Amino acid sequence: MSKRTNLSIFAGIFGIICNLILCIFKFIAGSMSGSVSITADAANNLSDAGSNIVSIAGTLLSRKPVDKEHPFGHGRAEYISAIIIAVFILLMSFELGKSSVERIISPKNMNFSLIYVLVLVSSIMIKFLMFFINGIFYRKTGNINLKAVQKDSLNDCIATGAVLVSLFVCKISGIHRFDGIIGLFVTFFVAFSGIDVLKNISGSLLGQPPSKKLVDDMKRIMLSQENIIGVHDIIVHDYGPNRIMATAHAECPSDIGVEALHDAVDNAEKQIESELNISMCIHIDPVKLNDEETDRYKLLTERIINDYNKEYTFHDFKFYTKNGEINLIFELVIPFSEKKSPQEISNDIQKLFSNENEKINALITIEHTFI
Repeated sequence: MSKRTNLSIFAGIFGIICNLILCIFKFIAGSMSGSVSITADAANNLSDAGSNIVSIAGTLLSRKPVDKEHPFGHGRAEYISAIIIAVFILLMSFELGKSSVERIISPKNMNFSLIYVLVLVSSIMIKFLMFFINGIFYRKTGNINLKAVQKDSLNDCIATGAVLVSLFVCKISGIHRFDGIIGLFVTFFVAFSGIDVLKNISGSLLGQPPSKKLVDDMKRIMLSQENIIGVHDIIVHDYGPNRIMATAHAECPSDIGVEALHDAVDNAEKQIESELNISMCIHIDPVKLNDEETDRYKLLTERIINDYNKEYTFHDFKFYTKNGEINLIFELVIPFSEKKSPQEISNDIQKLFSNENEKINALITIEHTFI
């Protein structure tokens, strides 16, 4: 197995052992003290152990090689396992919430002992250790399950701290209903943690933009090749850890031979795969260089678009004349926040071109960026 897999499994086993120990001691302390908030915290640790098991299963399943039914591999199994972890957390929060409400309605006396305090303080220390270790392993592996477990460990430190406060408040004030209130607080904390995990993982499953660093690295490699003078339309498809595919358009001088252009994009594809572990496919867009008329209309287009909206960009610029008309062809990239419809934008820009020259006909393809 790879180093990434070994570290992920080790982190999962470490988490299972820690959470089961905490669950046993907290359950005993909760039963002896009569504290629903301690029992709720014990149940939370049990769900965390289940989450660690799911994390290990997801890591192992994601390593399965490609097959006929899954030509892009099984890497997204890690994302699915993270969703299962989040569902476990939400189900547990529901059960804890029921117990806490019952305790608020019908409060019961709690027994206070220094042993219970030591159990909770030890729990906070162990959970903080888990937070620290899972953070290290997440940075080394990029396994999103470890990030979820890391976040959950920090949440547990705060929740257990709240339970500790509950013990002291109930002891000092004699208001035992406060135990149920703290239990309800822990419930909401656990639920929000599960929702946060779902929110984070949904981006990977639904398709989120790649990081700026990854895009910058891809552009750097492509532009370092001779005969590649521009890059646009980068699209990244994430099929799980170590299984990323991407496409891009590379602008190349139109007067260069096909073989030389093929060598340029081929070298870029191989270097990206070697350095970034991304399977790359690059499309060639021929561009006229040092053509006075093309440069003149391109500068005009740049000025008009910049005056219309400084957030807009364009690429794939070409022009040709036919029957006395000057046809300008380009793709216009607009932000997702734009409220105007593509047709409205196209009409507005066409009017601006017509004001400059009635013979200009702008053939615009409007799109959003994929990065």
